[in-house]
Amino acid sequence: MKMVKLGRSGLEVSALCLGCMTYGAPERSGHAWTLDEQQSRPFIQKALELGINFFDTANAYSKGHSEEILGRALRDFARREDVVITSKVFNPMRQGANSQGLSRKAIMTEIDASLRRLNTDYIDLYQIHRWDYNTPLEETLEALHDLVKMGKVRYLGASSMYAWQFCKALHVAREHGWTPFIAMQNHLNLLYREEEREMMGLCQAEGVGVTPWSPLARGRLTRPWQQMAATARGATDAYARFLYTASEQADRDVIQAVTQVAAERGVCQAQIALAWLLGKPAVAAPIVGATSFQQLEDAVGATELTLTPDDIAALEAPYIPHAVVEHT
Repeated sequence: MKMVKLGRSGLEVSALCLGCMTYGAPERSGHAWTLDEQQSRPFIQKALELGINFFDTANAYSKGHSEEILGRALRDFARREDVVITSKVFNPMRQGANSQGLSRKAIMTEIDASLRRLNTDYIDLYQIHRWDYNTPLEETLEALHDLVKMGKVRYLGASSMYAWQFCKALHVAREHGWTPFIAMQNHLNLLYREEEREMMGLCQAEGVGVTPWSPLARGRLTRPWQQMAATARGATDAYARFLYTASEQADRDVIQAVTQVAAERGVCQAQIALAWLLGKPAVAAPIVGATSFQQLEDAVGATELTLTPDDIAALEAPYIPHAVVEHT
């Protein structure tokens, strides 16, 4: 597995990150497609065996159960210094005041809870899950900086927001001498490319490493259009329908292009979709989920695949502009 620097930082991560939202008991996640702890652990172990050292979770995934599963698995299967753990803060974890968002109180409360669940003294990359419109930016950035100085966090990252918001956050942190963001976890794949308009250029210019979430469009890019409902997740994932049904005909054309290029190259569709992402200059490590060993092995294989200019042109040609989602 190839190792890359995350942005301009010195942090080395595998060119793929294992996304752990899938790992959490269904009764805690509210999703039929998530896996309980016994089912989840082999995939974390397999990822390590394949050379993946980068693991992504969040406090809100399965109400903290994802962090618990990941923490116990890494304790049993790896040395802490050899792995890079990322978690996120923003979404509500309980009822009542100060239960969500990016206030100093919420951040200080949630970092300690995440550390307990992950069974670790520090988180390598701590990310704000969304933009907080109700908290002064300076309050958030100073609190995050303090976590780094306290040793609870090593690096900072952000997730889906408008480019002007991220640019402002980078500027304010620089202005005050606070710890900068080194990573952006945004929504980018062949079915949703709106991040290419401004965010990707900003990240490349600022030396911020991009770790796209949903690089396979929640499975939509991994199989022919006719098989969209072939899995439990494909049949029941309401969030996927929210993200990807507004431009259904255009999405169908993109998926058909992926199917055709995959057939021509003699590889699976997932590898084509991931190779397209890995070819983007600012992309460091797409975040992939896995519920089979084959999915993990296919993802690792994508890191060795280089698309031709003709491949890329064929994949990108059917795309039409989409409405921006997940920024409010």
